[in-house]
Amino acid sequence: MASNIPMSPQLEQIHGEIRDHFRAIANGFQKLDKIKDSTRQSKQLEELTDKMRDCKRLVKDFDRELKDEEASNSPQVIKQLNDEKQSMIKELNSYVALRKTYMSTLGNKKVELFDMGGAGVSGEPTAEENVQVASSMSNQELVDAGMKRMDETDQAIERSKQVVEQTIEVGTQTAANLKGQTDQMGRVVDHLDTIQFSIKKASQLVKEIGRQVATDKCIMMFLFLIVCGVVAIIIVKIVHPNNKDIRDIPGLAPPAQSRKLLYLRNPECM
Repeated sequence: MASNIPMSPQLEQIHGEIRDHFRAIANGFQKLDKIKDSTRQSKQLEELTDKMRDCKRLVKDFDRELKDEEASNSPQVIKQLNDEKQSMIKELNSYVALRKTYMSTLGNKKVELFDMGGAGVSGEPTAEENVQVASSMSNQELVDAGMKRMDETDQAIERSKQVVEQTIEVGTQTAANLKGQTDQMGRVVDHLDTIQFSIKKASQLVKEIGRQVATDKCIMMFLFLIVCGVVAIIIVKIVHPNNKDIRDIPGLAPPAQSRKLLYLRNPECM
């Protein structure tokens, strides 16, 4: 059937590897019937178990590749490929059941849960498959399987506790870092307020200095004008000593004693 189904090179390669493993498993079970030593039988079963695990992985790869190629295949081809996948799963389940039968016959009490079927491809086993597996196991096997599951659960809980502790530690460290950064930002804000206040004071001082400089310039200008006026009057006095306008200026008129002497020398007044 499979030879008539069109497959991509990837699917064809995976399909060929699965078929090779099935032939090897079938030959292994045939050899197992001829082995009389229980130790060798157990070793042969372990090898077959490894091959079945490889088949389980290859079936998953086949299913994954099949889903990736759904868009490029016709519905009829997809149906044929899915039928082939289900056929391989059923064949693998038959080998798993055969393995459990040999394990029970050998009286091996250390049976591990090796569930195949639809769970081997999609993930977790279904409730019906779990019931079938449990019904084929002895009481001691069920106890061992339960203890193993409990140990796995305890380990998962311990790992979860470690993750929680690490998360709490990281959260505490992050909170401490945030608090330090908040304090640092507060100090930066205080420094900015101080700088702003200093800038305002500096601006006020600059304005006051500007007003003081303007006032000083005005005073210097008035003083300069006064000096210029005094110098001008002095120059005019030197150039025109008999100028009456200049004599009438306070401080530049002739002394009163000179006028008295002129009065005394006038004969008419005598």
